[in-house]
Amino acid sequence: MTVPLVPTVPEQQQPPQAARPKGPVRDRYFDLLRALALFRVVLYHLTGWAWLPLVFPSMGVMFALAGNLMARSLKRPAAQVIKSRIRRLLPPLWVLGVVGVTGMVVQGWGPSDDGHPGWWWLHLTYWVLPLSDPPYAEGLPGVHGYLAENWAVDLAGPLWYIRAYLWYVLLSPFLLKALRALPVATVFAPIALSAAFEFGYITLPGERIPSALTDFSTFGACWILGMAHQEGLLKKLPRYVVPSVAPAIALLGLWYATKHDFSQGNDLDSMPFAQALWSLGTVMILLHVSPSWSEWPKRLKRFDRPITLLNSRAVTIYLWHNTCIVVAMTIWDRLWGIDLMWQHFSWLLESPWPVLVFAWILIGSCIVWFGWAEDLAAKRRPQLWPDGSQGRRTRPKSGSHRA
Repeated sequence: MTVPLVPTVPEQQQPPQAARPKGPVRDRYFDLLRALALFRVVLYHLTGWAWLPLVFPSMGVMFALAGNLMARSLKRPAAQVIKSRIRRLLPPLWVLGVVGVTGMVVQGWGPSDDGHPGWWWLHLTYWVLPLSDPPYAEGLPGVHGYLAENWAVDLAGPLWYIRAYLWYVLLSPFLLKALRALPVATVFAPIALSAAFEFGYITLPGERIPSALTDFSTFGACWILGMAHQEGLLKKLPRYVVPSVAPAIALLGLWYATKHDFSQGNDLDSMPFAQALWSLGTVMILLHVSPSWSEWPKRLKRFDRPITLLNSRAVTIYLWHNTCIVVAMTIWDRLWGIDLMWQHFSWLLESPWPVLVFAWILIGSCIVWFGWAEDLAAKRRPQLWPDGSQGRRTRPKSGSHRA
């Protein structure tokens, strides 16, 4: 008996399945933390309110998130990961250097300023590879009505973060090995180093090495804690450990700050040991809570575009926000020259909120003008305003299939 053949559909004609996302899924909770950290940094540098670093220790959070991402990337060969991270970090710095250093030189900054032309040229290479703090001019005149005097100091203010980030990246393969071998000792080693600096057990000559080690000891525990979270080490602890230990660490930092004249102008940023403790305790709680959202909760969906934009341009925003604040404040102060304004609206001229809005408008312009460097660094197609809306417009509708 002949068995009838059942017609088969060639493999290439099989109904296509819905495309699955490639690569790791973004953790939207981490995106939210990074966006809050950036907003808080801008607000703090505008107002100088001492309580803001207590409400949200932005730098500790940002280093913890970067450490988490670095540990995830180190599943690949370390040399490849370090090269990739450095490549993503440096082009935005180079853009800032081209604009900023050119402006400094035009206003008279040069090798003769410090009396050592050779050292000036050598230190200038830190604008290319910031293994130490890049140099900048002090005491420069401003641009009347638009840019306050000594503007280069504000432009260079965020560069310590780039230098610290670079060193964390270079040290991460060793930190990860130490973390896997001795997790508790590795997390708290930077705190011990910070205490040694604070209480005078370690003193070093000069400025560059002590500055780098101080930053490492202040935020190193947060970076390593982010790596520990990625490694799953925090999940191995009993659930009650972090809620019990973290508040005690944070409160110890707060107690130390209050015992050392904590106030406006003398806040956590000028108290590395207190900053280290408070940041570590707070970051421990934030990572312990970590809900790991692959999609936004319903209440936060409305903020998707601004949060996506802040995350896509985090380095650009951080590098340029100080300059934007200086420009915004300088232009806003010109309104005091209008009789109507100072006679009837002095309360508005003294308020920081209009200046904050103006500063963010300028930051938005920097995103448009300079943000493309982050895309080129990441080998992406440059976008002027990467808030995710373009991806949503091109995304297939539910129920459809890609060809």
